[in-house]
Amino acid sequence: MVFSANTIDLARSASQCLVVGVFDGKEPELSPSAQELDTATGLQLQEILSHGDCDAEPGSALMVYQPRGIAARRILLLGLGSHDDPDDLNLRKAAAAAAKVLEKCRIRSAEFAILDTVQDDECTRQARNIVEAIEETAYLYQETKSIKQPKRRLSKVRLVASRDKLSAIRLGIKQGVAISHGVAFAKTISNLPGNICTPRYLAKQAKQLQKSHGLKTTVLDEKQMKALKMGSLLSVSRGSREPARLIIMEYSGGAEDQPPIVLVGKGLTFDAGGISIKPAAAMDEMKYDMCGGASVYGALIAASELNLPLNVVGIVPSSENLPDGAANKPGDIVTSMAGKTIEILNTDAEGRLILCDALTYAERYQPAAVVDIATLTGACIIALGHHASGLFSNCEKLAEELLAAGQAAGDRAWRLPTWNDYTRQLKSNFADLANIGGRSAGSVTAACFLQEFAQNYKWAHLDIAGTAWKSGHAKMATGRPVPLLSEFLIGRSENADA
Repeated sequence: MVFSANTIDLARSASQCLVVGVFDGKEPELSPSAQELDTATGLQLQEILSHGDCDAEPGSALMVYQPRGIAARRILLLGLGSHDDPDDLNLRKAAAAAAKVLEKCRIRSAEFAILDTVQDDECTRQARNIVEAIEETAYLYQETKSIKQPKRRLSKVRLVASRDKLSAIRLGIKQGVAISHGVAFAKTISNLPGNICTPRYLAKQAKQLQKSHGLKTTVLDEKQMKALKMGSLLSVSRGSREPARLIIMEYSGGAEDQPPIVLVGKGLTFDAGGISIKPAAAMDEMKYDMCGGASVYGALIAASELNLPLNVVGIVPSSENLPDGAANKPGDIVTSMAGKTIEILNTDAEGRLILCDALTYAERYQPAAVVDIATLTGACIIALGHHASGLFSNCEKLAEELLAAGQAAGDRAWRLPTWNDYTRQLKSNFADLANIGGRSAGSVTAACFLQEFAQNYKWAHLDIAGTAWKSGHAKMATGRPVPLLSEFLIGRSENADA
């Protein structure tokens, strides 16, 4: 998809389709660009509204063919919701709906004139919203299909605006394209089955990003991890024939002495639960247990394509969790890289076992902040459903940054506590701590477990169990929280010299 921005004479544009907005009110109201076209067509659009053929609900769309008095072949009237109470999610929904209609009508290029009422300081973000929404509709997973679907017909989109807004809009387009590339990459590797996307496959993909995006990539094998005393991480991979890998990717866009942001993503390429085996129903979806790691790849892709003046390190501990004679058993005690002993009461709580050693490894970078991302607990789905990711942190400022980034990116999170009251649930009679804290507050005690290994830096944890993929007939990875992480990194880069 090629995106551009320019100012044009709407009435004279020989466009395949002009997309303009309709706002909600007592009666549907044409946007300024739509009013301009309405005048040129002899009030044809107003006539359509008066007959009630078009409403302004976000996502509603009405195609007008062969409009009078203008050069364009079609006009698409697009519902944008309330003019007085603009909503980023409404704009995304509208842009996605437009892309679907344009695709259905086999239109290859279109001009979107729906930013005419956007405030100057919001142009970048809203242009990015449009780009991301359109790219989302264009995503196709085809890697393991023998019969490929044809490529999307819609291939060119131009955002139309006044000349004074073009610079901000072009920046938004650049950001939207980079983030969309990161999202698409994360979705694709997450959608791959566990027999293809293994720890070694993830390591190979990291090496490819070294070539394509200039990331410095280091991959540690089990022998090297053993030398680092990563007993917790290695205990998980003992039940699998597939060896674990610790994947480190470094993006160096900032000054050499600038402390990096470290992103740590859970890379469990398949999780059967180990000896504490999961139920058979929907176990195929446990290929998505590496979506946290995938989001780290996606965020680094976005950062590198945007040339952010920032240093970012991505760490992905990767393993499988399968039942085997050598697998962890309930009651086993392992020693982490930090030297803390862990009693494994449930082998299906393995994500925290691989993450804790990666969090200890992150200390060597003397990070400005560490954010870990994991499909960690089903309890988070019970708490927040599939709308928001769970956020936990030991730093108020970092938590506020991530919450704001999620809101701005349409990839929201909600903060939950990490009080000592919950940490006490992890008490063990036989080790420094247990890997579970009982049935109550499962997502919170999981975060508190991780917090025990993040004492020496500013840390946040995103539990994406409810947001990383969709189930049922729409089964597919979502690419979240790549938009949140990318927005967070963009914000940090803008204040890098502050």
